Amino acid sequence: MSGKRSAVVSGVLVLLLIVAGCGTDVLTPDTTSSAGVPTGPAAPGDDPAAQLAALTVAPEGKMAGYSRDRFPHWSSQGQGCDTRDVVLQRQGADVQTGERCKITSGTWTSAYDGKVVTDPGELDIDHTVALAEAWRSGADKWTDEQREKFANDLGGLQLIAVTASSNRAKGDQDAAKWKPSVQSYWCTYARAVVSVKTLYALTVDEAERDALGAMLKTC
Repeated sequence: MSGKRSAVVSGVLVLLLIVAGCGTDVLTPDTTSSAGVPTGPAAPGDDPAAQLAALTVAPEGKMAGYSRDRFPHWSSQGQGCDTRDVVLQRQGADVQTGERCKITSGTWTSAYDGKVVTDPGELDIDHTVALAEAWRSGADKWTDEQREKFANDLGGLQLIAVTASSNRAKGDQDAAKWKPSVQSYWCTYARAVVSVKTLYALTVDEAERDALGAMLKTC
């Protein structure tokens, strides 16, 4: 196995462990998420397919009133670090920082396209459920404070460091319109989307539900 391929596989395995480890948190019976956003009833067990089946299916809402400014990010996380800095530190290897938590070097594997990156400037922090997609799926009814917590949620599966090119190719599209180019990541990606939408009681439309279901079948 080549060094690059090994790094890609290792990165995906780490993310699989993150998904597995967060499952029980997502499925708590509480009616309020850790981000202070009301949630729906927990899906049965820890089966992602059951979680998906429990999501409310509804047409996507309108974009009227949407702005990224309605989801303030990246929030301060203390010691000079913001949310982006924390994600880069968590998901990178041999990450070095300078003054005021500035990330100076490290190695990251972008799960969406399999690229190994050593320049943090080439990375974006992607919202697994895009902010505009969340807006169309129910977040338009939240307060700005709740949206800020969603946009900076470090406790679950909502934030991931990926190449800027793959993040911008995804844009605000849902799983019916965009999938990671690395097919071996489809299972993990679908599980993450379903977990986030379950935690935040966000809806799915029919095409998105079907696309997520198809990706879960690759697990």
